[in-house]
Amino acid sequence: MQKPLELNYHDLPRSEWSEQLIRERVERLERYRDDIVSCTVIVSKPHKHQHSGNPYRVSIEVHLPRNRRLVVNQEPAVVEQESNLRSVIEAAFSAMERRLQSAGEPRRRDALRPADDEPRGLVVRLFPDEGYGFLRTPYGEEHYFHRNSVLHDDFDRLAVGTEVRFAPEMGDAGPQASSVQIVNKPGARETEDTQARDDVPPEWRNTAS
Repeated sequence: MQKPLELNYHDLPRSEWSEQLIRERVERLERYRDDIVSCTVIVSKPHKHQHSGNPYRVSIEVHLPRNRRLVVNQEPAVVEQESNLRSVIEAAFSAMERRLQSAGEPRRRDALRPADDEPRGLVVRLFPDEGYGFLRTPYGEEHYFHRNSVLHDDFDRLAVGTEVRFAPEMGDAGPQASSVQIVNKPGARETEDTQARDDVPPEWRNTAS
């Protein structure tokens, strides 16, 4: 990206976790387009939503060459699994990724994926009380999944770091996973298979002695 990220918070305090998440998702945008000029993100809490259970709004504006501009304004859908700021941020960036894909030829890491590669990922965030989570593939893609999408009623056996296989699909708020099935034992970060692979992110490595 030619210019630094411009990140603003309106009517709510800046939080370290949300800023880190936003910066990670901005970096992911460059996997879809390597000619992004600038990106502006605004996280706000509109007064008109003070009476509701989810007041957050996330706006993303991306500038491309030739004065092209892409804008996403994400407000929470009226569903339980999108009832927090993290989910609204995730949904906004997933929507922007789709806009970038349709804007022209993207540069995508998954273009290097073999055609017969079985979709697999590791659970990177889990919200047991709300009944959903997010998994990430070795190619950097994140997919939302719901308790009902986990086979054999195994949702309660999941933990951050659990490896799963899944069926990818596109939902209203972005990429999501269905037919999620545990591959390794819950909570284990690696299997013999992932230890031999060079496309596994370093943070997934089991560093325990």
